[in-house]
Amino acid sequence: MDILWVLWTFPVVFALEETLMDSTTATAELGWTAFPSSGWEEVSGYDEVMNTIRTYQVCSVFQPSQNNWLRTKYIRRRGAQRIHVEMKFSVRDCSSIPNVPGSCKETFNLYYYEMDSDSATKISPPWMENPWVKVDTIAADESFSQVDQGERVMKINTEVRSFGPVSKNGFYLAFQDYGGCMSLIAVRVFYRKCPRVIQNGAVFQETLSGAESTSLVLARGTCIANAEEVDVPIKLYCNGDGEWMVPIGRCMCKAGYESVENGTVCRACPFGSFKPTQGEGNCIHCPINSRTTSEGATTCVCRSGYYRSDTDPLDMPCTTIPSAPQNVLSFVNETSLVLEWGPPKDT
Repeated sequence: MDILWVLWTFPVVFALEETLMDSTTATAELGWTAFPSSGWEEVSGYDEVMNTIRTYQVCSVFQPSQNNWLRTKYIRRRGAQRIHVEMKFSVRDCSSIPNVPGSCKETFNLYYYEMDSDSATKISPPWMENPWVKVDTIAADESFSQVDQGERVMKINTEVRSFGPVSKNGFYLAFQDYGGCMSLIAVRVFYRKCPRVIQNGAVFQETLSGAESTSLVLARGTCIANAEEVDVPIKLYCNGDGEWMVPIGRCMCKAGYESVENGTVCRACPFGSFKPTQGEGNCIHCPINSRTTSEGATTCVCRSGYYRSDTDPLDMPCTTIPSAPQNVLSFVNETSLVLEWGPPKDT
């Protein structure tokens, strides 16, 4: 249980983000739909580094009962099941507006609506919470005052929200203002997926994250070339944030191959080396008087004239027939013969 907890806490690889829509890349008017027409207004604005971008702003704080909607164009989900929305915006501090009524707000609402085709009109879907699905009420961490505005101080908030599951071909986003003074500076819509990765000797292909933030999508791995599966079937889980987690099982290099490049490649043992078994071990040099006949050897053969018993360990040197003894001496007396010699040159 403790090991599983460690694997769960530390993702293996960071997520990939695939952008579905980014308002900052627009080269012309965004052309989103506003209701009523006196609410949100499209204007040219600036981002944090003063690049010109198209933005939307609204500031109807002196009229009561505001209900201003802004709908994006149709966004195709491209197979994603969970959608993430990054919003950059600035909000005027209500207390800094002279004679502002108590209905002034510093928040707005985010909604989405699914459709199989781009068929929305100026009146459909209706501008109300049902059938729109509310994601969250978005509040600013920082708001700006009249002084900040005069000094051109940019206080931009960034918030990210997600929703799912989504199942139709695409969707619209909507932003509801109900009495604030704010600018919607940038909107980026994206989904996350786990990237292609080699982990524990296996290849896992790109995998879309699940529909819920707590989802774990099972992905089966395929052993890298010249590796074989050991333990249990190898798998990883892609979490809701597009991060690989909980590696289970592994592949290991087969006999004659060693693991290199941080476990991403099983390389054949070079000439003059061998690896007798599957596993994590490295190739080892052939013992004395032996050699290999090819790369990827699992054993070394004795050179011509040298031998090794079938029962000898594979890392034992090969030996040859001993040569004649050296310095042979003989002594003869009346009843016996004594022979003395030194060890042979080759044993």
